[in-house]
Amino acid sequence: MKQNDLLPAKRRNIAGESKKNERRFGSRVVKRTRPAKVLFPEDGIRKQDIIDYYERISDVMLPHIKDRPLMLERFPNGIDETSFFQKNVAYYFPNWIKRVSVEKAGGTVTHAICNDVSTLVYLANLACITPHMWLSRVPKLKHPDLLIFDLDPPGGHFDRVRRAAFALRELLKSLGLRSFPMTTGSRGLHVSVVLNQDTDFDHARSFARNVAELLSEEHSDELTTAARKDQRRSRVYIDVMRNAYAQTAVAPYSLRAKPEAPVATPLDWDELSDKHLHSRRYNLKNVLQRIERDGDPWKSIWRHPQSLDPAEENLKTLSPAKRRGVA
Repeated sequence: MKQNDLLPAKRRNIAGESKKNERRFGSRVVKRTRPAKVLFPEDGIRKQDIIDYYERISDVMLPHIKDRPLMLERFPNGIDETSFFQKNVAYYFPNWIKRVSVEKAGGTVTHAICNDVSTLVYLANLACITPHMWLSRVPKLKHPDLLIFDLDPPGGHFDRVRRAAFALRELLKSLGLRSFPMTTGSRGLHVSVVLNQDTDFDHARSFARNVAELLSEEHSDELTTAARKDQRRSRVYIDVMRNAYAQTAVAPYSLRAKPEAPVATPLDWDELSDKHLHSRRYNLKNVLQRIERDGDPWKSIWRHPQSLDPAEENLKTLSPAKRRGVA
């Protein structure tokens, strides 16, 4: 007779159910709590579906978020109920989760860092639907390795975002910089530039602001850098304010708390030519098939970090008139 058979039936059932809800990754055990809880009521998407997604996408997602402090957007009672953002690692986080303490006004914040599938699954079990990441990595947290232009459309006019993205790509290309597009899974699009961490955030944000202002001057009827909505007049807003110390952006391949669980999805530029593309094209149900078919368009972007120095020198020579060929 097995020792477990000597336990009362009720206790055996509890023990068995507890084991059933454990997921082992090497020496680490992640306990899943209330996996059947529905987090997307309209779509019937359960917490277990969220956990499964992040486990399956981990090989593709982890290189993009490795060594970055995270801010967790959690929905413990589902996307239709109150959510909250969590920066500080709580007392109940297992000690094997990597973390980093950073300075803030009046003290420090200890962020989680997700470098492995066990951490990603643990965060998903906390109903963290969307991890938001810093634009820098430890140990050089004051030096970004990513510059982001956030293109925010008026209403649902994604075709305007596509045009803005291509115009921005051409400007960056003329400055000697490669760029990479990503749907946000919400309304707009991110255009990102990979940096070599030789500049600080103030410098990077200043460069991004100058690029955005030049582009908006060239396309003043379609683009704007006006932060106030009442000043945008149905134009695409080029937001560069994420390019600052301790600011965050939605992580690549993160789910969003929207109907059908859309995914922030890296693209290649050819895909952006598709007039049927919109920011929520890829979601929990179809993005993994896309990865299996086409792979990750951003798989190799971190191999070729870029310096802003030559681009800044090139930017000084440009003006809207010169770029249009006007004397």
